[in-house]
Amino acid sequence: MAEFATGVTVVTAIDGDEPVGFACQSFASVSLEPPLILFCADRRGRSWPRIRSAGRFCVNVLGEDQADLCARFGSSRGLKYEGLEWDLSPHGTPQLRDVLLNVHAEVHAVHEAGDHDVVIGRVLSVRVHEAPGAVWRRPMLFFRSRFGVHPPEVPFAPDPWGEGDRWGWG
Repeated sequence: MAEFATGVTVVTAIDGDEPVGFACQSFASVSLEPPLILFCADRRGRSWPRIRSAGRFCVNVLGEDQADLCARFGSSRGLKYEGLEWDLSPHGTPQLRDVLLNVHAEVHAVHEAGDHDVVIGRVLSVRVHEAPGAVWRRPMLFFRSRFGVHPPEVPFAPDPWGEGDRWGWG
């Protein structure tokens, strides 16, 4: 699936009095009416069970210059919020500063899918971080196991079926 570029987000919530979160690249819009989104979370992770019990969360969409935030929330070590400035949203969720977008939602449904859960969230509000006269920022993309879109360093192996379809889906 490395051939499919994805955006990068950080999903955050408050569990008890403690902010929690994790980096997530499986995020999508589902429906406009009602407004629904989805993300996928590893059931074995430390943050997702706490976000699920909180019931509300914020999806923070990262800009390409925010690899530090991705590394911070993508790591299983360290305190993710230590020294980080963030705000408590009106919905009671941590919203990260200076990201491209905050999507505030509540857990609407959870579906098991292998070792992950597909989480459907009902959108409560959306906050776009675009100040008048601000410079347009590019989103963070993850492609071919790294950030950004770059030409391949080595050519791909030839198609083993000779049909031009690397997945074999005729």
